[in-house]
Amino acid sequence: MAMRPVRIGALALGCLAAAQTGVSARPLAAIRDSGTLRVGLTGDYAPYAIRRGEGAMTGADVTMAHDLARSLGVTLEIVPTTWKSLRDDLLADRYDIAMGGVSVTPDRAAVADFSLPVTQDGKRPIVRCADAQRFVSLDAINRPEVRVVVNPGGTNERFATAHVRGAAVRVHPDNRTIFEEVAEGRADLMITDGAEVDYQSRRHKGVLCPAAVPAPFDRADKAYWMTRDPALKAAVDGWLQPVLTSGAYARALEAAAE
Repeated sequence: MAMRPVRIGALALGCLAAAQTGVSARPLAAIRDSGTLRVGLTGDYAPYAIRRGEGAMTGADVTMAHDLARSLGVTLEIVPTTWKSLRDDLLADRYDIAMGGVSVTPDRAAVADFSLPVTQDGKRPIVRCADAQRFVSLDAINRPEVRVVVNPGGTNERFATAHVRGAAVRVHPDNRTIFEEVAEGRADLMITDGAEVDYQSRRHKGVLCPAAVPAPFDRADKAYWMTRDPALKAAVDGWLQPVLTSGAYARALEAAAE
């Protein structure tokens, strides 16, 4: 898949009417007229999208964003966002579609459209390798001496708020450095999606490991989250279906995870 040059864009919750009717931002016709597709990416969630220092973003969904823009006949503009501001930025029309490992949740689906699911994942703990057999259940985690670290604003924090009530939970603001908190002993574990657990375990080989849980603690689809416009959703799904069927997305994910 050939890549086009990327322009890095600049960066109140919607009112009740917006929450009920969904996002009313740029439809597909306006995107095509502008010549630019604005894709929101947090850049902190490998292997989907990760920014290396102050450099360009890489990852499976960066590859997919280039390919989607090309299929629409427009230029890609990456708009930096965060998990905490993801919804606000979409409601404020700062980007057209969010990519990069976005989980499908009812509150997100209430305000904007999701594409076809690209993959499914679930929450698992990542721990220091010596503790791989220790934190194998929520009961083992929910103890006052256990230190859990979590990144703000996304489904990891939601999961911790809902299910981790007996342990000490601390929010670390930067998801790109959060795994060092566990690796260096300032926290005992983080609970995140399995793809990130596996990626960071490979990156910190011999230091961080997946906890030996018998199964993920939950399951959720991941998809692309976009301005509510039937023509845009049809175009995205029409592009995405052969990408999934051909295995191109799986290959991009595998390459980004290396």
